[in-house]
Amino acid sequence: MYEQESVPVPKCTGSDYSSGFSGLMYACIDLGSNSFHLLIGEWIDGRISIIERCSEKVQLGEGVPASGLISPAAFQRGLDCLRNFETLMSRHGVLRYWALGTNTFRIAANADQFILAAADIGLEISIISGVQEAVLIYAGVQTGLPEAGDNRLIIDIGGGSTELIVGSGDQRFITQSLPIGCVSWRDRFFTSQEGADRARLDASLAEASNAAMGIFQSVAPGINHYDWLEAYASSGTAKMLAAICQEQGGPEGQIELKSLQRSRDLFLDTIVSDRELAGLKDKRRDLLLPGYAIMEALLRAVSCPLVSFSATALREGMLDFIVRSGETTHLLDPSKLPDVSDIDYADS
Repeated sequence: MYEQESVPVPKCTGSDYSSGFSGLMYACIDLGSNSFHLLIGEWIDGRISIIERCSEKVQLGEGVPASGLISPAAFQRGLDCLRNFETLMSRHGVLRYWALGTNTFRIAANADQFILAAADIGLEISIISGVQEAVLIYAGVQTGLPEAGDNRLIIDIGGGSTELIVGSGDQRFITQSLPIGCVSWRDRFFTSQEGADRARLDASLAEASNAAMGIFQSVAPGINHYDWLEAYASSGTAKMLAAICQEQGGPEGQIELKSLQRSRDLFLDTIVSDRELAGLKDKRRDLLLPGYAIMEALLRAVSCPLVSFSATALREGMLDFIVRSGETTHLLDPSKLPDVSDIDYADS
């Protein structure tokens, strides 16, 4: 059923590996159900300078909701990616890192086996709860936004879970983590897409949207109780939909609900006819319909006509926590989050 795959070294931006670094180097590893991310930053003169940003589509959560297990192929993809990340970290002389496992690690029965295998590579993984993940996402998105006194809605649609937070500055008023994500929705409603009968795929999309709507309607009253004025969405699904909407004539970096709804038939035709779609990358093609179903239902449920894409997310929140954990802050509670790990290259 599964084929073994090797993951190439991620393409990263930043300084040349031969460069020397005088400051303390930090690394944050976000182990999502769809993608693994690595962020490396250097502490210089009281601030963090980002050195590397890497991401790899691993899809560790592929099939997990149905089987309860990380598949052999996904297991191997994940370890291959971590080996590449560890190589990059060692080249940069990273001495402190934080690797966090999210939804797949919370629900897969063999997650402990993956954690042990990662430890053999030299990386220690901590599993965080959905609420802890939401706290860090909120912190990460805040780092990329100007200060404002108004309440904001923060959305993060991941591979296996969706986090919703309403807050203002360092204050969070509501923090939700819901069991719905683009990979799990794909595996549940869109097991066969390319070349599928359009009527059947249309029905699947309607079913996926209705199921998502039911989940989001259960939390919408609490979300809207706090009268938020702006909405921001982070991570891959939001990035994908914002890029497509922009190519269709929408505002840059934003997703308009009406524009998204008008694109429904276009999205179906793109998959059924195996066409190209401006703004859609091949690696996310299988997540177009599930991503649409979740985002469109969410925006309808909370009556949000427009959401802006946030380039910062969980990993920036992790970095923010590492830097600020020794300070008093209402944004993060260090006692409720895992410790930052140290790398001992002498043992490698």
